[in-house]
Amino acid sequence: MGPRIGPVGEEAQMPDKDTKAMMSVEDTPGGKACPNPQDLRPSVFYSIKFFVLCHSLLQLAQLMISGYLKSSISTVEKRFGLSSQTSGLLAAFNEVGNTALIVFVSYFGSRVHRPRLIGYGAVVVALAGLLMSLPHFISEPYRYDHTSPVDMPQDYEASLCQPTTLVPAPTPAPSNSSCSSNTEAQHLAVVGIMFMAQTLLGVGSVPIQPFGISYIDDFAHNSNSPLYLGILFAITMMGPGMAYGLGGLMLRLYVDIDRMPEGGIRLTSKDPRWVGAWWLGFLISAAAVALAAIPYFFFPKEMPKEKHELRFRRRVLAASASTVSKGEDSPSEKSPGASQEKHDGLAQIAPDLTVIQFIKVFPRVLLRTLRHPIFLLVVLSQVCTSSMVAGMATFLPKFLERQFSVTASYANLLIGSLTIPSAIMGIVLGGVLVKRLHLGPMRCGILCLLGALSCLLLSLPLFFMGCPTHQIAGITRQPGNLPGPELFPACSEPCSCPLDDFNPVCDPRAHVEYLTPCQAGCTSPVAQEALDKSQVFYTNCSCVAGGGPVSAGSCDSACSHLVLPFMFLVSLGAALASLTHTPSFMLILRGVKKEDKTLAVGIQFMLLRVLAWMPSPVIHGSAIDTTCVHWAQSCGRRAVCRYYDHDLLRNRFVGLQFFFKTGSLACFALILAILRQQVKEEGTQVTVSTSGPQQQLLASGSGKKPEESSV
Repeated sequence: MGPRIGPVGEEAQMPDKDTKAMMSVEDTPGGKACPNPQDLRPSVFYSIKFFVLCHSLLQLAQLMISGYLKSSISTVEKRFGLSSQTSGLLAAFNEVGNTALIVFVSYFGSRVHRPRLIGYGAVVVALAGLLMSLPHFISEPYRYDHTSPVDMPQDYEASLCQPTTLVPAPTPAPSNSSCSSNTEAQHLAVVGIMFMAQTLLGVGSVPIQPFGISYIDDFAHNSNSPLYLGILFAITMMGPGMAYGLGGLMLRLYVDIDRMPEGGIRLTSKDPRWVGAWWLGFLISAAAVALAAIPYFFFPKEMPKEKHELRFRRRVLAASASTVSKGEDSPSEKSPGASQEKHDGLAQIAPDLTVIQFIKVFPRVLLRTLRHPIFLLVVLSQVCTSSMVAGMATFLPKFLERQFSVTASYANLLIGSLTIPSAIMGIVLGGVLVKRLHLGPMRCGILCLLGALSCLLLSLPLFFMGCPTHQIAGITRQPGNLPGPELFPACSEPCSCPLDDFNPVCDPRAHVEYLTPCQAGCTSPVAQEALDKSQVFYTNCSCVAGGGPVSAGSCDSACSHLVLPFMFLVSLGAALASLTHTPSFMLILRGVKKEDKTLAVGIQFMLLRVLAWMPSPVIHGSAIDTTCVHWAQSCGRRAVCRYYDHDLLRNRFVGLQFFFKTGSLACFALILAILRQQVKEEGTQVTVSTSGPQQQLLASGSGKKPEESSV
């Protein structure tokens, strides 16, 4: 059966425009005899269940396109020569447009056509995804070998040791001139386009979640609304995991898969010069968002409130079904009053204010809300947790690539299949514990404290799960008598090796890496064909003991076997940190006045964006840049980092995570101390109130103030 429009008794709640549009459907049996075909089409769009389905798919696609950049952050750095600080700023820039406009959702929420505005926002998100992939199409093909004009299958021969007389001297001059005029301008244009796309992505995301949640809550049955919202959150939480999974698949493909050079390439995904098809994931995600946006242009501004509970709920509550049916009209009649209670405080005043008046009133209400100690401490703890999550989500794939010598696609698959599901399970488990155990404020604080403490303790072994950087000729020095360029002075001087070339080779016996075969003094390559791939070796290397051979590619990390234990601890810590999500949210809802709850939640998310999601990726990126030991140069500027100090990288990356976890734990400890103090004060007031009429009057007068701020 298709959804039916409510009876005439409910039409008084609808606006005149929508009432006239639906009366012809309502007055005919089954709503099918209407002569106007336009009244037949929107019948499915007056179903709140269909809206929940559409909104779940839209938020899933929107979170997938928002999180996709984090899965390919190291690839974008490598392709366009960005530092980690710049890429962190790029990843956080979508919060700029989002934060600048999210405050006005409270103002425009009751004045606009919410489904249509959600559709417009989704279209902007899809356009941002297309704009994000534009740099690939306007840039020149990726050149992983800078010694030849184009990448050919024989590129490994261009990096060999050649006599100085065979290398023309004037070649650097034209490259520098083209670099200063054309290439640098193109680089700035590409980076500017990506920042603009991230800003549009944040702007388009503004109306999607708040308008969708309020629309469901307004027109779903009071008993069905929590279930619908639970389904919505359960589906959308899979978006970040799907983003990492999509990144893992796309980065296996070569970046120029649409314009491959003749004869193909000889790179593999394990080669440090490999760049995957990062842009393809943005196109797929943008197409998914565009398709999910189509139904929103057909939903009405207002729809009849859902009259019945879901069938399986009625079966469970069959004993009280008659009572519910008798009193079914009363909630609908009281729905205007209920909606007014939901929009008390600023949300209630907002429709009567102009934009200028709204901007003037907002700071006063913000300061009043921040005076609640529980609210302020919970928000600070969530700021610390969100900072940890933002840094981890942005740079954990890159950290795994560098620390454990895994490919970008494998790192993304590990995060998408282990860490994200663990975080989802932690959120669900926290909600189940709060509901089943009927946890009050004190026990919610204890649960948050235990979760934060366990997460902190699990991060301690991460400091020791790694190994130092292997020796890189001319860059790092290790104690001992390992073979290196210092044992063979001037071994590569006759080769005239280019300074900006990068084609690493590894001496497997000494575990020493050279930037190019030329710097190893190698003069001849040998290609060995395997079952599905070819392995290149270089021989006659004057800087290598015994003359080689050395293999193409970087040396593998000695700690590759630790990647799975490391990810297990990270995923378990993510689950424990997520365990505090629902209890801390309940502390906020019970820690502020009833009329300020709606605004308090909005202020909470605004502060999380401003204090955590915007600065944290930049902070983590800056810390990662300080551990670099060798930078690539592009047009005289510092570009992407090629080698890091692994010990320093691990200590600073994990140390930042440890710092934010400690801050969250300290906030929860203060919250628990305040809650205990409030319990003692309430007990004292109860004792005083039972001692006599006069003291009871005094207690009632002095008990008003603590009652307002108690949780």
